[in-house]
Amino acid sequence: MTDEIVPFTVEIAQEQLDDLAARLRLTRWPDEETVVGTDAPWSQGMPLRFARELAEHWSTTHDGHRLATRLNAFPQFRTEIDGVGIHFLHVRSPEADALPVVMTHGWPGSVVEFLKVIGPLTDPVAHGGDATDAFHLVIPSLPGYGWSDAPRGTGWGVPKIAAAWEQLMLRLGYDRFGAQGGDWGSMVTQRIAVDHTDHLAGIHVNMPLVIPSTPEEMTPREQSAVAGLQHYMTRDNGYSTQQSTRPQTVGYGLADSPVGQMAWIVEKFWSWTDCDGDPLSVLTADELLDNVMVYWLTNTAASSARLYWESFSDIDFSPIDVPSGISIFPHEIFRCSRRWAETRFADLRHFNELDRGGHFAAFEQPELFTAEVRAAFRSMR
Repeated sequence: MTDEIVPFTVEIAQEQLDDLAARLRLTRWPDEETVVGTDAPWSQGMPLRFARELAEHWSTTHDGHRLATRLNAFPQFRTEIDGVGIHFLHVRSPEADALPVVMTHGWPGSVVEFLKVIGPLTDPVAHGGDATDAFHLVIPSLPGYGWSDAPRGTGWGVPKIAAAWEQLMLRLGYDRFGAQGGDWGSMVTQRIAVDHTDHLAGIHVNMPLVIPSTPEEMTPREQSAVAGLQHYMTRDNGYSTQQSTRPQTVGYGLADSPVGQMAWIVEKFWSWTDCDGDPLSVLTADELLDNVMVYWLTNTAASSARLYWESFSDIDFSPIDVPSGISIFPHEIFRCSRRWAETRFADLRHFNELDRGGHFAAFEQPELFTAEVRAAFRSMR
């Protein structure tokens, strides 16, 4: 075990790209969905036509080195925590008194989600903002995701990751810091706020976990939120059932087929982004494929899915007493009202319901996300 922090560069071997090209060329396609011509072309999953077109773009147009170029534009490192190598971006602000914040992605996202907000958050003056809103950003890849190691044993669920993130921030010399996240990143962030508060300035999440109350007189937004949760539980959570019960089984197909991995991930961008049925209306094909490439190049389909097996059946709803900020984007999976949030977050400093955006807020709406993070942490510095 070592506390050493080692500089890291993403390198993509030509052999990997040649293998990808061959697998894309040899894809055996399924037959077409039977809802063709209806008003719900995605209701059986990613439509064949969309999958073929995106795979064609991947094969003929997408630059295989684009992902490495984008990531390597920022300082990256690896360090070992409890026997697992953790990959992270560490971008310091030019403002000396910037607030350190650890930002955590989820599934099927990656550190790629945050690339568009790093500049505005670390150097607000250069992006038309105020120096007092500056952050030092630490953006780790979850264990089993991207260029972090896949744990070789069980136990790496949300509580252990939260403890590892505190250790990471302290190792970097930050004895007071904030935490931010969505999806699994939200769960990790909230667990830091429950278990590791000694050095925590506060948190911001864009998918708060609360137990919604359903009184007879719910507001229209609360009624919509409950309907959205019901839709998720009945029509949209097959992936989580599979990954939380049999992650190894689904991993075989995803590790072997780039189109399978692409469809498994991008379908969620159709479902969870504020895209009016077309994920390409909010993210480009290259942006979607950059995120897919993180999983494909690192062969982390199975190891990333194991986080569901570790944690999905034991979600924590403990009270949170640290200063907190919440941003609710309208196409989020789980949405909550302010009164629901106040049942768990005792010191709610910021709560805002936005008019556009979805689950991948920093990726979809970087300007709105940046503004929310700045506003949330202003009273926590």
